[in-house]
Amino acid sequence: MIDLKLLEHLETYLTENRKTRFDSVLSQRTKHFTVATEDVYQLHNTSAVIRSCDVFGIQEVNIVEEQNSKHIDKEIAMGSQKWVDLNRYSTVSDCILGLKEKNYQIVATTPHTDDCKLHEFDITKKSCFFFGRETEGLSQEVMDAADCYLKIPMVGFTESLNISVSAAIILQHVTTKLRQTTINWQLTEEEMLDKRLDWITKTIKSYDEIVARFYGQK
Repeated sequence: MIDLKLLEHLETYLTENRKTRFDSVLSQRTKHFTVATEDVYQLHNTSAVIRSCDVFGIQEVNIVEEQNSKHIDKEIAMGSQKWVDLNRYSTVSDCILGLKEKNYQIVATTPHTDDCKLHEFDITKKSCFFFGRETEGLSQEVMDAADCYLKIPMVGFTESLNISVSAAIILQHVTTKLRQTTINWQLTEEEMLDKRLDWITKTIKSYDEIVARFYGQK
């Protein structure tokens, strides 16, 4: 449980603009959709996907590093890794299992199937969009576990898009449609409080000292 009195005290260290910004961003955050990247080799691609998730209000990103394990490129992510929750997995099977336990359907993004074009996608279902390696695409394990396959329609000679571009196109489309519905897509009150405290923790300098003084005064 969040200590609401502590949270209230910590917010006195924020500017009014920062508090208003937190309110605005939190009101648009969602866990109805999430994203998973599978062994993406180019570091800037994963970082750019995280940035897109922040931009379009996706709160959680799942990163599978079965073969490639690297740190997030802060320059590309531009600080968005502070605001988005990163769930890291060493195997794709663990990632899929964890998502299934949270009642997400597995959506394999691929240019090689006509199962579902982007404009036909059913946004009512809680979904995780999987994006694969730059050259090989998604593994067979993800393809076999997928509940549906999603394709961005293309009419040119090029048959595929960069992973970060694909993620941005898909997330912009599905989140825009989602916000036009009556689906309960926003974070719960408890989740908002958790995120507010988390963001304050990452914003205030000398956070630990402030908290120690607060409890020491009780």
